[in-house]
Amino acid sequence: MHATSMHIPDGFINAPVSALAWAIAIAGLAVCIWGARRQLDEKTAPLAGLIAVFVFAMQMLNFPVAAGTSGHLLGGALAAILVGPYAGALAVSVVILVQGLLFADGGLTAMGLNIINMGLVTAVVGWFVFRLVVRLAGTSRPAVLAGAFLAGLIAVPVSALVFVLEYAIGGTGTINLGTVLAAMTGVHVLIGIGEGIITALTVGAVYLARPDLVYGLHDRSRAALEIRSAASTPAAESGSGPSQQPSGTVGG
Repeated sequence: MHATSMHIPDGFINAPVSALAWAIAIAGLAVCIWGARRQLDEKTAPLAGLIAVFVFAMQMLNFPVAAGTSGHLLGGALAAILVGPYAGALAVSVVILVQGLLFADGGLTAMGLNIINMGLVTAVVGWFVFRLVVRLAGTSRPAVLAGAFLAGLIAVPVSALVFVLEYAIGGTGTINLGTVLAAMTGVHVLIGIGEGIITALTVGAVYLARPDLVYGLHDRSRAALEIRSAASTPAAESGSGPSQQPSGTVGG
């Protein structure tokens, strides 16, 4: 067995399921475009482009995970944390489209499947995992690193399980479903560990340099700032009252 990515080739899933996946992917991307128009601003718009370039480059690099098996960054969780779930899913989907059209990485008829699995699912799952962690643990650096790691770790096996579901519905191969499930989940848990490490390191570096660029922390950081401002206001007011100067008499 040799596996290098989750890109589904043409003919691996039958035509009806592939066509349905195309329709779902188009609808999902339309929702992402609508949402990204509200998310993107002068900070996140350039960052979304940089994220797409970074994910594209990182997907060219494979790391060994087991005998005869290697994996690469999917990037959905990373993109969602840094630029939001809508823009993040769009960035990764653009990468998948370019890879499929220019490098034949994944089939054209299976493009909808690949966009769903690697673009939409990973971004949505990674976003909700990260948001749950920072909601429970706060926005300290250890909490952010833990949230980013778990987002990458969980998003990849979930994406693999979605593929197994697609194979169960419309797979054209003769491999037993149980074998596919065991192989995909086992390998992609290991790939997820690598994904989690890369995601944590990247998000951690951005957090140290420019925490305002971590989209997943926007409202949490704003809430913390409001709490600090509210706490400092009474102190400022108590120190700003009229001061009494000691009066003296001038003797002649």
